[in-house]
Amino acid sequence: MRALFRLSLAALILSACSRAEQTPAVSGHAAFGLWVLAEGSERVLESPEKIATLIERAVALGVSDLFVQVHRGGRSWFPSTHADDAPWRTLRAREPAAPDPLNDLIARAHARGLRVHAWFNCLSLAANSDPPILKVVGRDAIMVDNQGRSLLDYPGGNVPPPERAYLELETPGLWLDPAVPGVVEQLAATVDDLVRAAPELDGLHLDYVRYPFALPMTPGSRFPLGLDFGYGEIARARFAQTNGGFSRGDAWDGFRRERVRELVAALRGRIPKTWQLSAAGLAYADRAYLTAFQDWRGWLDEGLLDFAVAMAYTRDDRLLRYQVHALRGGVGGERVWLGLGSWLLTTDPARMLGQIALAREVTPPGIVLFSYDALAANPRALEALGKP
Repeated sequence: MRALFRLSLAALILSACSRAEQTPAVSGHAAFGLWVLAEGSERVLESPEKIATLIERAVALGVSDLFVQVHRGGRSWFPSTHADDAPWRTLRAREPAAPDPLNDLIARAHARGLRVHAWFNCLSLAANSDPPILKVVGRDAIMVDNQGRSLLDYPGGNVPPPERAYLELETPGLWLDPAVPGVVEQLAATVDDLVRAAPELDGLHLDYVRYPFALPMTPGSRFPLGLDFGYGEIARARFAQTNGGFSRGDAWDGFRRERVRELVAALRGRIPKTWQLSAAGLAYADRAYLTAFQDWRGWLDEGLLDFAVAMAYTRDDRLLRYQVHALRGGVGGERVWLGLGSWLLTTDPARMLGQIALAREVTPPGIVLFSYDALAANPRALEALGKP
């Protein structure tokens, strides 16, 4: 089974004549990708040797696409006047004679026929309470919950007590509100910096391009229970201006959903025509739409995205099979790549390979594993996929 998997991936890569002809939506050839963390165990951009190791491993695994994290928590791994580029400046100071890390990675990848997408975290600031965007836009840029509390006031970045006994944030930390003027503009300007810094990239890959939500989920604001976000004074006033006042319900949810769409459209307009735009989406499209205001199927339908990567992370193989068949059969399914949570199964490589086989049942245009770092940290997992 392992040998067949490796041969299949190698044949798919060899069948593409050039990077321009490898676009899965056009050629019909399945792509195989890895998410590469900026601050994971490998920290690939920190040395030419780590970059070289990534490329050699990727080639051996039959990888066609690398999704390399370059913007996280308001910080950038490229020179920027709009994000905190301390990570990039630190790398340059450490090895001033070495090539620029991101461009070095791109050049090495292209020389071996691999595409590189800049993985860009949008609205999540993680635990960074002092990014440049807050100095420009102000405290109002941070999400406010339906009780009137800013995430800046959440203790430890999670739900305050007593609610913490029965609610928690799906992704704790600080989140930007795209309904606040200046937020979208600053993120777009950061993408401008990226385009100037690394014009040879093949794409921009958006992550955390949605609203935060609490667990258990609430399907929209028409339900009064649970926690909901985006209730800052500026956002509510902006909604009230065009809706004759403020009230919760479908119109308010649609307003927030449109703000995320505007962000995607703005970033689409800032990248070169030669780049692809993609986004990581919640695998349950209805939950993404109702709870996180992330209408990634609509973005595909409208042509804002070239493809979406649905994060179908689960240890439950039966559930995964249901998910991948549903994802490929829905709106825009021909451009839905499948993201698998390989980090959940690195200690059980046979099951990891089994999940890849399940995903391939529906002949997706691409499969992406999260993450390279998790695989590299477990030699058995890399060996199972075909480590050199």
